[in-house]
Amino acid sequence: MSNTEQTGRRPERADDRPEPGTEPGAGTEPGTGTEPGAGSGGAAGAAGEPSLGAAGERLSTGPAQDPESATLPALGVVGWIRWFWRQLTSMRVALILLFLLSLGAIPGSLIPQNGVDETKVNAFKEAHETLTPIYEKLQLFDVYSSVWFSAIYILLFVSLIGCIVPRTHQFVGQLRSRPPGAPRRLTRLPAYATWRTEATPAQVREAGLRLLRKRRFRAHAAGDAVAAEKGYLREFGNLLFHISLIVMLLAFAAGQLFRSEGGKLIVEGDGFANTLSQYDDFRSGSLFALDDLGHFSFELRRFTGTYEATGPQRGTPRTFEAEVTYAENGGPDKEAVIRVNEPLQVAGAKVYLIEHGYAPVVTVRDGKGKIVSQEAVPLLPLDANVTSQGVVKVKDGYRDKNGKRDQLGIPLFFVPTFAGEGQGQMFSVFPALVDPRLSVSAYHGDLRADSGVPQNVYQLDMSKMKPFKDARGEILKKQLKPGETFTLPDGAGSITFEKEVKEWASFQISQQPGNGWALAGAVAAILGLTASLFIQRRRVWVRAVEGPDGVTVVETAGLGRGESAKLPEELAELVAALHSVAPTAPDAPAAESATHPAKDDAAADDAADDDRAADDRAADDPAADDPEDAAAEDRAAGDRAAGDRAAENRDAAARTPAGDGAEPADQAVPAEGASQ
Repeated sequence: MSNTEQTGRRPERADDRPEPGTEPGAGTEPGTGTEPGAGSGGAAGAAGEPSLGAAGERLSTGPAQDPESATLPALGVVGWIRWFWRQLTSMRVALILLFLLSLGAIPGSLIPQNGVDETKVNAFKEAHETLTPIYEKLQLFDVYSSVWFSAIYILLFVSLIGCIVPRTHQFVGQLRSRPPGAPRRLTRLPAYATWRTEATPAQVREAGLRLLRKRRFRAHAAGDAVAAEKGYLREFGNLLFHISLIVMLLAFAAGQLFRSEGGKLIVEGDGFANTLSQYDDFRSGSLFALDDLGHFSFELRRFTGTYEATGPQRGTPRTFEAEVTYAENGGPDKEAVIRVNEPLQVAGAKVYLIEHGYAPVVTVRDGKGKIVSQEAVPLLPLDANVTSQGVVKVKDGYRDKNGKRDQLGIPLFFVPTFAGEGQGQMFSVFPALVDPRLSVSAYHGDLRADSGVPQNVYQLDMSKMKPFKDARGEILKKQLKPGETFTLPDGAGSITFEKEVKEWASFQISQQPGNGWALAGAVAAILGLTASLFIQRRRVWVRAVEGPDGVTVVETAGLGRGESAKLPEELAELVAALHSVAPTAPDAPAAESATHPAKDDAAADDAADDDRAADDRAADDPAADDPEDAAAEDRAAGDRAAGDRAAENRDAAARTPAGDGAEPADQAVPAEGASQ
C-alpha cells in the first residue's frame, strides 16, 4: 500500500501549495485555526492510523495545549480577600446594602423600641406572649443597636468609602488634565457642522477658544483644533452624593452613641434644672457621660392653650404656648416662649413642648383638720377633650381618728367641661376649663411605697389598700365642683377641690450632636443627586485648516458622555456665534469658455460619448450587415474622427499662452482624412 493510501491524503502537488501569505499560521490569530489533533490528522489518529507528526502540528494555527498548564491556580488567602473587597466596593453591593438598611428600619418603626418608649414595649410583650421570645432573639425591640443592623450599617459604610476613594482620585486627575484632542474624523460624531470661510485658521481657532471659555468650557488649543469639555459638576455631584451618605451615617452613629433624651412634666410655677435626678425618664447613648449635660435651668411661668369654640372643628387646638424663664451657665434670667415645633435652644440642648394637661389643686386633711397634703396634682389626659385621671398619695403625716399612722390613696377623675348631669356618668365635651368637675374616692392602708418595687405615680397599688365605704357598703365616691369638700367617714378627714386649677406642660430635653451634620448631609445629598441627574458632561471640538484652494475649512463637532439631548442645540448656538466671526466664504464666480476651455473639452467629450453610443447601437442592429450601409458608416466614422482631431487642436491652441510661438487656433492644419 502506498504512503498516500496510508495517510488518507493525496500527494501534495505544486499547484496545491498555498499562496504566499495564506500558509498556516500566517495572517491569522492564535486559536482561530485547526487545533492539534483536529482535521484530517485527528481523523487519522482516531482511526488508529499514524499521525502527521511535526508536519501535522505545523498545520494548526492555535497554540500548543498543555493539559497540566490549563489548570487554574488557587486564589489563596490574598486572592480571596481581594475578590471580597472588589465585590464589597462595587456599586451593586452598595445598593443591596442600602436596600437592606431600609428594610431593617421597618421593624424599628413598627415595633416599640426600648430606647424610645419602654412602657409601650412592656404593653406589647404582655399582649403578644408568643411573639415576644422570637422578637427578643431577633433583637427587634432594639433594632438600631442590634448586631445584624450594625453589621449592615458598617458594611455599607466600608463599601461607600471603598467606592469613593478611587473615584475621587480619578476625578482629581481629570480636573488636572486637559480635554482630549480632536478625533481625526469629526464627521463620525453625533453632532457635526462644517463650512468654508475666508478667515485664517488661527483666527478661527482663537475665536472658538474665546467663545468656548465664555460658555464656561474648559478649553485649550490642541494642534489644528480647539478641544473643550464641560459638565464636570456631574461627577462632582455623584461624589458629593456618596460623601453625603457617609456624613449622614457618621451623624447617625454619633447621635446614637452620644445622645441624651429625657422628659419632664412641669406644673405652672415649678421649675427644672438639667440634672439627672430632675428627669421623669432619661435615655442616653452608650458613650454619653453625665458631664456632657448642659448647664441650664428654666421655670414654667404660664401655659396658654386656645381651642376652636364653634363650627365643625370645635375643640381643635389653635395655640399651645409655654412662657418660661431660663438661665444658662449661671447667667442672667431670660424669657422665652416655647411652642410646638419651636423648641428652646440652650446650652447645646433643645427643649421641646410635647403635651399639656390640667393639675387641680387638692387639699387633704386628717381627722383633726390638719393639712397633710396640698398640691397641684397633674392628671393624664385620656382623650382629645382632656378627660383626665390621676391619684393623690399621702405617704407621711396622716393619722386616723385614733391617732394611728396610716396612708391614703385618692383616685381622681377630672373633666374640664362637665357633661352627663343626671346620666350617672362624667365626660368632657370641650378641652378648655369651662365647667370643671372632679370625681373623688379614697383608700387607706399600705401604699407599698417602701417595697422597693418601682411604681407609677399616676397609678395606685391597691393590693393592701381598703376603700372607704358608705352606709350601704359601696365604695364612697363624690363629684366635686371647685371649692367643694369631700368628708371621709368615721372622722378620717376630708378632701377639698380648691378653686384653682393649674395647667402643666410636658417637655422633652434632647442633646443629639449629630443632628446638624445629618441635616447638612441630607441637603448635600439632594444637591449632589440633582447635579448627577441633570448635568450632562460633553465635549466640543473646533477644527480650522486651510483647504487645497487656500480657503479655510471649519469643522465643529460635539460628543456627550451619556445621553445629552441639548448637545445639538448647544453646538448650533456655538456655530452661530462662531459663524458671525468667520462667515461663509462666497462661491467661486462662473468662468467663460474662452477663459476656461474645460467647458469645450466637456462638450467634446459628451459628443464623443454620443457617437460611441450610436456606434454600439449600430453594431447591434442587423441592418448593419448591408455593404452599402457599412461604407456609409465608415465615411461617417472618418468624419467624426476628423472632427475630434480638429477640436483637440483648437483646445491646445486655446490653452497655449500668447507669445509662445504657437499657431493661432484658426490656422490649425486640418487632420488627415478630414473633408475639405
